[in-house]
Formats: sequence, C-alpha cells, structure tokens
Amino acid sequence: MLDRAQRFAGLMFDAAAETDEHAFIGDHLWTAFRRSGLAMSPFPRDLGGDDLCGPERSGELCTVLRLLGSADLSIARLFEGHVNAVSLVTRYGERDQLRALAARIAAGGLSAVWGANDARGLHVAGEGGGTLQGRKVLSSGAGFVTDPLVTATAPDGQVLCLLRLTMDEPIDLSGWQAQGMRSTATGAIDFSGTVVTSENMIGEPGDFMRQPFFSGGAWRFCAAHCGATERLVDLFKTHLLTTKRGEDPYQLQRLAQAMAAAKTARYFVEDAAQRLASDEMPGEQVVGFANLTRMVTERCALDVMETVQRGVGLSSFVRPHPIERVSRDLATYLRQPVPDLAMSDGARAFLSSSQSVGGF
Repeated sequence: MLDRAQRFAGLMFDAAAETDEHAFIGDHLWTAFRRSGLAMSPFPRDLGGDDLCGPERSGELCTVLRLLGSADLSIARLFEGHVNAVSLVTRYGERDQLRALAARIAAGGLSAVWGANDARGLHVAGEGGGTLQGRKVLSSGAGFVTDPLVTATAPDGQVLCLLRLTMDEPIDLSGWQAQGMRSTATGAIDFSGTVVTSENMIGEPGDFMRQPFFSGGAWRFCAAHCGATERLVDLFKTHLLTTKRGEDPYQLQRLAQAMAAAKTARYFVEDAAQRLASDEMPGEQVVGFANLTRMVTERCALDVMETVQRGVGLSSFVRPHPIERVSRDLATYLRQPVPDLAMSDGARAFLSSSQSVGGF
C-alpha cells in the first residue's frame, strides 16, 4: 500500500504545477489514483480494500496522507474526505450500506463528506426518509464526487445521508476563488427535490458529531498539512545545495529551525492518530490532544513557510516555483474552522485532568 501510494505521490508532484494552473485534476491522475488502490484502501479487506481505516493501520494512513500532502494538497484533501466518508459509513452504517458503497467506488466512484451549509442549510422532511431541500456549500469534489455523505437537518436532529448522485445536480463553482487549493472543485450543490429513504440514512441522528471521532479525526487533515510542511523543508534543502549556500550560518540556522518545526508537527500528528485508535484513553483527552495537534501543526507550518520564504527570497513567491504553490495551498488549507475554540478546548482538557503535561 505504501509503495503504491508513494509512486502515485510522485506522479501527483510532477503534475502539480499544471494541475494548479488549470485548476483541474487530469484524467490520467484519476486513472493512476484508482490503479494505486487508494480509492478502495479505506474499505475492509473482505470488500476489496486494505482496511486502511482500521485502528491498527492508523500509522500507515498517516504516512499515506503525508505522502499525498507533500505532493499536491488538493488531491490529498479529496482523499482525506473520501477516507472520512468511508470511516463514517463503516462506523455507523449497516453492512449492506458499506458493501454497496464499496461496489460503487470499485466501479470508479469517489466519496466525500459535505457538511458546510449556507444560511438556509440542507433539510430533509419526514422520518426515516423524505425529500431534501436546500444546498451544500464548500463541497470539495463537486462535479466528480459520485457518492457524498451529507449532513442534513431532520425533525429528530442532524442526520447523515449517503447519496448516489446522477451528476446532473446543479453545481456552482463560481464562488471558489481561493488563493490556493484551486483544483479541489469546491462549490455549492443544490439538492432540492432529491428523494432519500432509509437506505440513504447512515446511523442515528447526531452520529456525525459524536465524540471523540468528530474532533479526534482532525489528525487526518493535519497529516496532509505535515506532508506539505515537510515538502517545503526538502525544497529549501534542494535550494541550498543547488545555490551552494549550504554553509551560510544563517541559512543553516533556518534549515535547522524548519526541520525541528516539521518534525514537531509530525510527532504530534502521529501521537494524535494513535490516541484515537486506542480504546484506553478517555474521549475528552483524545479530543483535547487532537485540538492541540491542530494548533501545533498550524503554528509549525506557518513558521516553516516564513523561514523557507526568507531563506529562498523572491523566487519563492514567483510561479511556477514549487515553494510558491505549496505555500499557497498550505496557507489556504490551514484555515480550518474555529481555531481559537480548538486551542482553548485543548488547554481546558489538560486543566481539568489530574495529569502532568508529560502524561497528558
């Protein structure tokens, strides 16, 4: 699995400048993605996957997300959403629902989790099924994700609906004018009139935000951030060797600082992944540490970006330099919801525990 992921990551990085320029992921990359087995990898082995979502495989999943993040954060973002969707169906859905999803993905589909709402939100009328009204916004993969898992408001609370799209749904990508992550095809999709039945309903109302999985799973996108951060350090190293500036003491100091920051983020992410996979740690501590990991990963990534840009100079801001692209994508992807709340929650979890910081 790791060898296949590494080969695919190499193809991603080679194509990343063109992918970013055209804001479009080419068919050859999607073909390579499916041949690599990554699309099926989150499913259990008896359904044709590698069981990459299994708790004992969290370390390997972390490595895969880092590899993809180091190559192209847009594709890494889409893969992370796909993994999240399969994880949720595995955890809360029925076996038949997971089997049907695996068959559709094996036939060329892709999943995602679309949770963001506009002011109106997405609603479903009726218990155990009904008709959807409204739309989803900030939906990455709009136009090529075939089987999204969407949140919707129902009479008995928030529910998860696994949809099989006709690919004729109204899509609006015009609002996605972000600085980075250009090729994620992030947009709004109107689902008004879509009929859902009990077969579409995954789990029980409230499952989507059930802890510690909702917040604890943040380590996955942090792993992608780590990969991009590590890529920046490697690109800086290449720059110093190419320009023969590796003996400059100020550049050596910058490189050492960047290395330390990237390694710090990675250690936090790997620890957060192991904590969520373990059944031995209290849920509130898993969530608190995951929120701390978000803070640490963001801070380390921002520090590395600044350090590398100062060390390389103006060329790191000029396209098509890979440092420019990676930094632009990373700066955009780092903007995750409620960062201040996550930071304070991590501190509060430690404050309310009986442990020292060394044991937290």
